[in-house]
Amino acid sequence: MNTARRKVNTSGGNPRGSRLRTAAASAAAVALAATGLAALPSSASAAADGIVVQYRTSASGASADQSEPWLKVRNTGSASVPLSSVKVRYYFKADAPSAAYRFACSWAVKGCANITGTFGTPANPTGTADRYLEIGFTAGAGSLAPGADTGDMQLRFHQSSWAPLVQSDDYSFGADRAAYGDWSKVTAHVSGATVWGEAPGGDGPTDPPDPTDPPRDAPTLFDDFDYSSHTDPAINANGWSVRSNSGGPGVPGATWAAENVTFADQGGNSVMNLETSTAGTGASTKHTEILTKSMKFKNGTYASRVKFSDAPRSGPDGDRIVQTFFTINDLKAPMADDYAEYDFEYLPNGGWGEPANILYTTSWETYRPDPWEAVNAHSEVRQSYAGWHDLVVTIDDDEITYYVDGQHFGTHGAAYLPERPMSINFNQWLIDLQGQPSTTPRAYDQQVDYVLHVKDQVLTPAQVNAMVGAYRGAGTSFEDTVPAG
Repeated sequence: MNTARRKVNTSGGNPRGSRLRTAAASAAAVALAATGLAALPSSASAAADGIVVQYRTSASGASADQSEPWLKVRNTGSASVPLSSVKVRYYFKADAPSAAYRFACSWAVKGCANITGTFGTPANPTGTADRYLEIGFTAGAGSLAPGADTGDMQLRFHQSSWAPLVQSDDYSFGADRAAYGDWSKVTAHVSGATVWGEAPGGDGPTDPPDPTDPPRDAPTLFDDFDYSSHTDPAINANGWSVRSNSGGPGVPGATWAAENVTFADQGGNSVMNLETSTAGTGASTKHTEILTKSMKFKNGTYASRVKFSDAPRSGPDGDRIVQTFFTINDLKAPMADDYAEYDFEYLPNGGWGEPANILYTTSWETYRPDPWEAVNAHSEVRQSYAGWHDLVVTIDDDEITYYVDGQHFGTHGAAYLPERPMSINFNQWLIDLQGQPSTTPRAYDQQVDYVLHVKDQVLTPAQVNAMVGAYRGAGTSFEDTVPAG
């Protein structure tokens, strides 16, 4: 195992069984269709224009064991700004080309659990800045009202080796900054647009990409799910398998009902529906799943528009149901290091110890089924997500980042990156039958509008919307140029 990817058992908030599956390889290759990509305008809101960053340091020496940039973000605008849309960059010069760094939050008014820190490289490095520390916020950090600030964020970073680092040549460092004050050498970005500060050399941010500059010639899977039924030959030809084999996850004795995966026109757009039903027994329970036959998807961007539901279409409510969009490969052995899985999982009625609706995003390193042990990281929000939602997860060489409706939802670190390609899956299933003991039949629906994967490219949610709009504008309902294997 790569020792840089230390296993951390963080599964306590999401103690469910993993979805081990067997996915047959598919050799189908589809010709690339030339499709123009529509550009979306990029602009910050009036409120975003009022974002200001204040800085001080509690480690003022020319060199130190660790750098301590303490920050506040203020909103001097006229409207509230969700902190999940805000990124702040502190620029510095690496102590050696191969130097690696670690981020930590000592204390924060917003809570350290709601603050993320990742490292990157400017597009045009300078003599005082060839790295940056990017600070982000989870949805749990909330929003900044006009006139409000985040309060103290007592942040720090150090070399992984704990060797001393030199600060005096760092672009954003201010040795005399013993008290908070506006600091233009730290930049702020809202939804990808620079709204405060001056980057070294005048360089603007390159990550996330500009929504007006979609990727070119990147291998892509796009499916608008324009099929007639689960038996439509195009489903198989396009590389999908509608599950009908037995097994987990979910209620023992349940079946996976291929016939309950259906397609219908909604306002001129084809939508896939996954129906899961039960009458309170294992034998009466029918789960649904559709997945790619090929495990050929790894780094890049995954996106889908999914409609979650809080209540059954018919019958009594209360079942502990799971509605999903995820990627996965097979577990070759208990605690195998090359396992990978990245999930959006919505539980409208709770489950796994949760009493009510909750949305999880979970990144898996590995697990052991018996006795159960899981190594994963997860983010969650406890609220209703009934209705349509845009789901995006990006995977690069450093981290996994999740977005819901264009807003940052969670970021998980390098320890959970995939080693092998995966399949793309949607399913809906019942954890157990304890949430609703009635034997009255009931049925739940999860709907899917489209799926998109762009290989080895990290897209913003705005870029995803541009690409999907371009495919639909060109009348393209399916394309797969992602190479097999």
